[in-house]
Amino acid sequence: MILDLFFPNRCISCNRIIAGDLLVCELCFVQIHFTHSDYFGENSIKEQCRLLFPAENTYGLMQFEKEGLSRKIIHELKYKGRENAGKVIASWTSERLDFKGEKPDLLVPVPLHPKKLRERGYNQLHLYTRTLSDFYNIPCDLGLVRRNHYSKAQALKDKKHRLETETAFSLTRKITGTHILLIDDVFTTGNTVSSIAWEFLNAGDNKVSVLVMAVDV
Repeated sequence: MILDLFFPNRCISCNRIIAGDLLVCELCFVQIHFTHSDYFGENSIKEQCRLLFPAENTYGLMQFEKEGLSRKIIHELKYKGRENAGKVIASWTSERLDFKGEKPDLLVPVPLHPKKLRERGYNQLHLYTRTLSDFYNIPCDLGLVRRNHYSKAQALKDKKHRLETETAFSLTRKITGTHILLIDDVFTTGNTVSSIAWEFLNAGDNKVSVLVMAVDV
């Protein structure tokens, strides 16, 4: 295409020209630190989540490093308008996450406040969630959870402030008897997923597992 000639896609790490549906070149891909964690076993996310709520299973794709490539990838997705990065990260996830015949019933992403959605133009988790939904043949509901309060990005808050964040979510419909896989981009303190998880747990006989793109613990 003509646009590809004048504005070729480049690796976000080394700036080499790459195919339009990629984020990084083959040489830089090996620099991504995938966690290789066990969805059904013990991992750092599960340890942290179970201090906050009874998580079923947990999985983090990448290790979030302040100066690492995973941080650049997440920031491209969230702040640089690279919505399609969600599809790429979903492909990496599907290559590594095996539900082993015990799939959750529903995929649900963490929502943005409507004001933040208008500012950004998209929810960075929606394409990721839809892509995984198609791959695993698990339904998703992008509007099941509502964020009630507008606040600055968690990444801009200090740790103490994040720990003090109030519960700011509600469900848009009644749900019961469902195993929900709650999806977020970066896991830090676990407060966000915990707040949403309790909405599901208090609503009925539900179970909650957690999937994140990157782990910062």
